[in-house]
Amino acid sequence: MKTFIIGALALLAPFAARTADFSWREHWPTHHVFADGTDLGLMLKYQYDVDRFSHDGDLYENAQSFRRKELGFFVKKKGVYDAMGLFDFQAKVWLDVFFRMQTKPVVGTDLGAVRVGFTKTPVGFEGNTNTGSTSFLEASIPMQAIYANRRIGVDWALTRKRYLLQLGYYNGGNLQGKLDGRMVAGRAAWTPRNDPGDVLHLGISASREVPYGSTDGRGRYTPPGIRLRAVPEAGLATTRLVDTGVLAVADHVDRRGTELLWIGGPWSVQGEYLDARVKLVDKPAYRAHGWYAFGSWVLTGESRGYSGGNNADVVPKGPWGAVEVLLRYSTLDLDDGPVLGGTEHDWTIGANWYVTKYLKLQANYVRAVSDRRDVRADPRILEVRAQIMF
Repeated sequence: MKTFIIGALALLAPFAARTADFSWREHWPTHHVFADGTDLGLMLKYQYDVDRFSHDGDLYENAQSFRRKELGFFVKKKGVYDAMGLFDFQAKVWLDVFFRMQTKPVVGTDLGAVRVGFTKTPVGFEGNTNTGSTSFLEASIPMQAIYANRRIGVDWALTRKRYLLQLGYYNGGNLQGKLDGRMVAGRAAWTPRNDPGDVLHLGISASREVPYGSTDGRGRYTPPGIRLRAVPEAGLATTRLVDTGVLAVADHVDRRGTELLWIGGPWSVQGEYLDARVKLVDKPAYRAHGWYAFGSWVLTGESRGYSGGNNADVVPKGPWGAVEVLLRYSTLDLDDGPVLGGTEHDWTIGANWYVTKYLKLQANYVRAVSDRRDVRADPRILEVRAQIMF
């Protein structure tokens, strides 16, 4: 793996060396633009975490490990198409693998872009943010439980300065051979303010998923089911404090979300409400819901990034990088009727140091409070991360 990465960088290095004012600190030789505008490049994301647990009743063991080791390639031609393939060697799973075509070169009018492949589903603003550009180390607990993640399918997106529309149809589960079923999903966002350092984003999203049952090699049939659960916002945690177990037999699950983002110079506020309603065969429907909200202040004066309906990292302007402090509250309720999945509330204090465009150091302190079937667990977690991404 390491040899492969070094070799790929070596192949791309001569292209960057042709530029007289090339800066290794600000521009890494990870892609090349050919004479016809085709852009070919390498993507890499390494995250190393250290987690320390306390007040947890021996539920967790202190841990340090790679959180992600992602490697992929992309090819694109501006205004025409783009494609990518990305694999996480730490989790041993495929991530985004798709081909996207702009409509203007085909029909002569810009009617958006059509994408085919393995991609993220629309319901979940925080979930659709690149995992290297998230403000906290881990997604909030409602996002973990309700977000459907990636599916195989086709989607269409129309992105304008003042609004965003997205529709998708997915069938075939994921590239790991799991989560088989079909889904229709949509997202709409209004951005009346959309300039660097001045953003107001208001969005809604919804999806309906119909899970399929499965038959194993011995001919044993497992009926379709849905499971909602979350860890206490620490990537190396192994025990989930809230968990519905498998809800079967599931006819379908409806997911809904509302999202808000405001960026005003170095200040920003982000929040989201999510719920899921599982229609069960011969049983009452089950409903889960949760929300989070957080505030951010970039002490060095830069602004959080925003593009195409998603967040982006702070880009440091000074020689010593940019520093950001944050506070988030998240809550999740998985108790409904006879299903006692539990409730959880997390407070997270965070600090990010964007050393360069490619290197970020993060620290979070999480205080979780949970109650499941009258069993309380209130762990406190100190976690730090070093990330390199390009």
